[in-house]
Amino acid sequence: MAKKATRQDFDPSFFRGIAHRGLHDEQRTENGLAAFQNAMDHGLCFELDIHLTKDGELLVCHDSELERTTGKRGIIEELTLKEIRENYRLLDGEVVPTFQEVLNLTQEKTLIVTELKTYKGNYKALAKKAMEALKGIQDKKKITLISFDPRALLYCKKGGFTRGLLIYNKRTDIFLVRNFFEYLDLEDVLLQDKRVISYRKKGGIVNTWTIETEKQLSEIQGYCDAITFQHLPVEEVREITSKL
Repeated sequence: MAKKATRQDFDPSFFRGIAHRGLHDEQRTENGLAAFQNAMDHGLCFELDIHLTKDGELLVCHDSELERTTGKRGIIEELTLKEIRENYRLLDGEVVPTFQEVLNLTQEKTLIVTELKTYKGNYKALAKKAMEALKGIQDKKKITLISFDPRALLYCKKGGFTRGLLIYNKRTDIFLVRNFFEYLDLEDVLLQDKRVISYRKKGGIVNTWTIETEKQLSEIQGYCDAITFQHLPVEEVREITSKL
């Protein structure tokens, strides 16, 4: 079992709104360096997703399939980094970034909520590579790890970073292993689940995703501690999160 995290275990920016896949818009493709820089320019931390390429490099992209954000089909885990660099670009013209490039961009100046995206049972290899990439991080609060795959998070236990178990509405059975991790990261429709309410009453920290409408903003208050958002005015997010 893991000790539940407290607010003091996180960088304060975690509670002021997490920019989902960076602060992206029509000019800046999600999970790109421009979107991450935009989040930093607005004083926000951000969330991203990492995959393991065929040759063992960590690439930042939400989907394993590259088509949605590059316009060209291809599975990250079935391609080498060289192949991706030579044949793919994000829709805004930027490169599909490596995790190291993002770490170089931030220089521990902002928190990165890092989602481990497993593929066909590669959770151990992915977690191991992530820990190697993060071994030089001095301020452990500048990284927090999340995943839908609890096995990947378990392999990161000795890293010294907080770990949040991702749970969505169609896999609530994952609640069974919630106490192996420091906090929960839940789809917003689960916030009023009695197990979540009990978890928070016992001191557990809950982040929720992905908040992108006024209706969602109005419904989450009193049921979570932090939010991952997109497509909402930053000032509005700051106002809401100050009341959580």
